[in-house]
Amino acid sequence: MTAMAEFSNVQSESEMPEGGDAKRGFHHRMFLEPQEEKRNLKALVVKQVKKTCSCTPAKVKDCVLSFFPILQWLPKYNLKECLLGDIMSGVIVGVLLVPQSIAYSLLAGQEPIYGLYTSFFAGIIYCIFGTSHHISVGIFGALCLMVGQVVDREVLRAGYDLEPAAFSDHMDTAMHVNSTIAPVNQTSQKLLCDKTCYAIKVGATVTFIAGVYQVAMGFFQVGFVSVYLSDSLLSGFVTGASFTILTSQAKYLLGLDIPRSSGVGSLITTWINIFRNIHKTNICDVITSFLCFLVLIPTKELNERFKSRLKAPIPVELVVVVAATLASHLGKLKETYGSSVAGHIPTGFLPPSPPEWNLIPNVALDAIPIAVIGFAITVSLSEMFAKKHGYTVKANQEMYAIGFCNIFPSFFHCFTTSAALAKTLIKESTGCRTQVSGIVTSLLILIVLLVIAPLFYSLQKCVLAVITIVNLRGALRKFRDLPKMWHLSRVDTVIWLVTMASSALISTEIGLLTGVCFSMLCVIFRTQKPEAPLLGWVAESETYESLSAYKNLETKPGVVVLRFEAPLYYINKECFKSALYKQTGVNPALVKAAKKKAAKRMLREKEAGSGGNQTSISMELVSEPLGFHTIVIDCCAVQFLDTAGIRTLKEVCKDYNEIDVQVLLAQCNPSVRSSLMRGEFFKEGEDHLLFHSVHQAVDFALGAQEHSRICASKN
Repeated sequence: MTAMAEFSNVQSESEMPEGGDAKRGFHHRMFLEPQEEKRNLKALVVKQVKKTCSCTPAKVKDCVLSFFPILQWLPKYNLKECLLGDIMSGVIVGVLLVPQSIAYSLLAGQEPIYGLYTSFFAGIIYCIFGTSHHISVGIFGALCLMVGQVVDREVLRAGYDLEPAAFSDHMDTAMHVNSTIAPVNQTSQKLLCDKTCYAIKVGATVTFIAGVYQVAMGFFQVGFVSVYLSDSLLSGFVTGASFTILTSQAKYLLGLDIPRSSGVGSLITTWINIFRNIHKTNICDVITSFLCFLVLIPTKELNERFKSRLKAPIPVELVVVVAATLASHLGKLKETYGSSVAGHIPTGFLPPSPPEWNLIPNVALDAIPIAVIGFAITVSLSEMFAKKHGYTVKANQEMYAIGFCNIFPSFFHCFTTSAALAKTLIKESTGCRTQVSGIVTSLLILIVLLVIAPLFYSLQKCVLAVITIVNLRGALRKFRDLPKMWHLSRVDTVIWLVTMASSALISTEIGLLTGVCFSMLCVIFRTQKPEAPLLGWVAESETYESLSAYKNLETKPGVVVLRFEAPLYYINKECFKSALYKQTGVNPALVKAAKKKAAKRMLREKEAGSGGNQTSISMELVSEPLGFHTIVIDCCAVQFLDTAGIRTLKEVCKDYNEIDVQVLLAQCNPSVRSSLMRGEFFKEGEDHLLFHSVHQAVDFALGAQEHSRICASKN
């Protein structure tokens, strides 16, 4: 027995009050003492402001350590236990990340050097600000696709065509020009900033705005937005985006020189263009693509099948890139067969430059889904691996970290990043202990940037396309899980299918919005038409369960127990009524109407002077028993009530009382009880009729009925 709730004993029959107060003695009366009233809003605001604005050395230290988590774990770094695993995992991830960074650059509408820049900066910045020990932050295919679509649109709007063009030897000069003048036409703009230069300006601006959004979400602590992106929705989005990614890379597999389609229906448009130009297929690129698939897919499968036995996955992508580059260079495939190659990749870094401020109005809306997807994937992966390894991450700090991974690199010609599941799994499985592994990965990429990058000049673009497509296997394999997903949850499966189809067939942004809206509608529909089963008593217990779900349950004579499994509010109030009438088999309005009709008929018969036999039959019809005297509504699943819900309960109780059936509520949570009190649901003096359990309410109903029967027999 707690200090806040006290239950009186059941009164004996001889102690029961007479008349209307008799009912009060048949249940454990529950006395709840409310908490003290909260102070007024002004006092709470003043207290919070004082707490926030107060500045002490300890508070400053905590704030700095919280904002820069590296200052907490780096001084405690255990060289003996962690260094070897971090170096090993960092090198392995770096080896895998180099060819992927080059390949995914094409997906984002950029040249290969920018993908290397992006991977280099992301690892260092996340190490400083991130709280996860294991996730790998870098290039993510779906985000690259979304950035690439914005880049294509803005490049076309600026007057450039979307025809693919190989690097020129003078690309460095064009890229080093720092111009913030918006292009008016293609001819004048080429003198200041060519298509390649303008494309990275667009990508960097989108990345900057997305990072600002993510930092703002962390500052205002609105990470709850990610709850609207369920696992099934994110999975469907990634799978749908994978189809678009595959489609965008198909032209490189065939060596076709066609413009990249963007906007609504880009997937269908791209395939139409491919089939229209299929006769222009480059046989050399097709053979190279086939050979790369022949090597990459079996080796990747072996890596996955024997990952528990392998100390490190086979770096097959790097092997393929090196071999393909040598073959292309020695065989002069570009000069002899016209194969499209990566072209000149400069060494070193370009001077930093700010985003294109004039482009912000054009791309501000596009950056919203990019920001939301980026932080949702990062936070979910961080929490997943933190739970697995027994530590905690801070969701808001993770939003700061991924935001800064986009803001700062955007000044160094980078595009959007987030955590990536495949690389994170490899990082974890190869001995990663801390984010020092991310520093090692960045150092490896730095070596490539400073020394090795120009050696990839002869690398065919079809090889990069094959690497991108092979890495989509995980997302495309989700189709194999559909039967299991359907068995577990049909609603989640439908959400997955709708999000996947709309992301692939319409566009990635519209697909994401469609998935969010559809999943919210599913929640509304599920509360609009919830289950409302009848309950039965589990023998030798105080438990009541669904009669339709379990066997061997007992029902108490004269008592109907029903559970409403949803909040009761304006959307489902009529559903609540119809479920109650259906399950009890009695609609009070129809019963009252039948009684009135019978009474009128009796009156007419009496006035007409008909026989007394007919009148007695009509009286029997009017007073025919309903089969029950009490309805107990189990409210354990009713999270809240609104004004429409309170009004509905009042109407139901009133209507059933008029036909001599009482309605009792059981297992109401504090929020529902408070709403009932404020809504004046109880009559004066009856606020104690709050039943702690269904069993208690049923006992009260049976006791009250027995007492009424005894009183009637005495009279």
